[in-house]
Parts: sequence; C-alpha cells; structure tokens
Amino acid sequence: MANHPPYSVILSFTGDSFDVRAVEKEKIAASIADSLAIPILLDEFDYKLDDEFARRLGVVMLNLIALGQPDIKQFMSVTQEPTDQ
Repeated sequence: MANHPPYSVILSFTGDSFDVRAVEKEKIAASIADSLAIPILLDEFDYKLDDEFARRLGVVMLNLIALGQPDIKQFMSVTQEPTDQ
C-alpha cells in the first residue's frame, strides 16, 4: 500500500458537477490562513464517524458552497437538522 502524506480535501462546485481534490496540507497552508474555518469537534459525535456524521458533514459543505454560489440551492433537498437517533 502506498504511503500518502496528510491531505486536505478541496470540494468545488462547477455549476453542473463537483470537483474533489486531495492536496497535501503543506501546499495549501498559506492559501487557507485567512479563510473561514468551521471546526467540527469529534467529541460532539462521540468520536463516531458514522452515517449521521457523514450526512451532517455533507450538509455543512453544501451550505458553505451555497453561500458563494446560490444557484446550487435549486438542486439541494437535504435535512438541515440532525436526524433522530
């Protein structure tokens, strides 16, 4: 198995598709220094990276994209609140 450096994932909406890239953290450090950061604390999820965590992470990502590219909202049909466990 290949040995990979730590990555950051960059998700971009291009109007009719998404572009997902894995970029070495050190290569983007300067670019993200003054950007909006939204911490997602694992202890709030009992350190469980399960389906609900993935759903909520996806909703946050879509909402952030929609702030700068509101046209994406016409395609969005997601539950904003946590689903009942």
